[in-house]
Amino acid sequence: KAMCSGKLQTGLLVVGYFVYLLVGAAVFQALERTAEKREKMAAAEMKEAFLQSFRQLTVVEMEQFMKNLTEAIQNGVYPVGNDSQFEESNWDFSNSFFFAGTVVSTIGYGTLHPRTVGGQIFCVFFALFGIPLNIVFLHRVGKMLSLLCKKLGKFLYEKGMRKKKIKFLTLLFFLATGILVFLCLPSVFFQITEGWSYSEGIYFAFITLSTIGFGDYVIGKQSGRNYFSYYRVLVAIWILFGLAWIALLFNL
Repeated sequence: KAMCSGKLQTGLLVVGYFVYLLVGAAVFQALERTAEKREKMAAAEMKEAFLQSFRQLTVVEMEQFMKNLTEAIQNGVYPVGNDSQFEESNWDFSNSFFFAGTVVSTIGYGTLHPRTVGGQIFCVFFALFGIPLNIVFLHRVGKMLSLLCKKLGKFLYEKGMRKKKIKFLTLLFFLATGILVFLCLPSVFFQITEGWSYSEGIYFAFITLSTIGFGDYVIGKQSGRNYFSYYRVLVAIWILFGLAWIALLFNL
């Protein structure tokens, strides 16, 4: 009975957690997408005006252009390429879900952030309740993985191995497995998808899962590369379970 109750609680927690992220993603998308379109149109007009009159610009006008260009880039608008680039949104559902995941996990790359008043206020309340929910979720997933540790330890104990040796081997097994699954293999994936070197992939994976999140490397932002649908959603899920693995290591 207790086991069934525990499984039910875990199931409800997982469902509730992902529903929370999905709802958050939908709200961020609704609040930010229109404002982003306006910013992209303004950036396109600024670029067009510059190309038509750059030879006649004064020093003051050139400095103003550079200031406007810097602000556009800081807001996630990159006025390069043709008009099709402006049709792609930083706040489609996939990107919004990825942003919601980085908020509750406290990574906060800083490259994508809400610009509207409504989006900023919602982000405060979303993080206020989402961060504790994320901690509970990671704790529960870590607890489930701990059961695997116990089963492995029990199996080794039945084989006549000493307890100290069992603890060491269990920690070593989950450390090595986690490094392979959450650092080494994803880095190959990032190398292929993003065009980074393998060392850059390792660097990004570690900086992300340690929640340092400098923002110098962010997935899905390379111009001229075709990313498959829900690529960032998949990476967000990798982040969540990678954080759970790190929580397990602390428990061990």
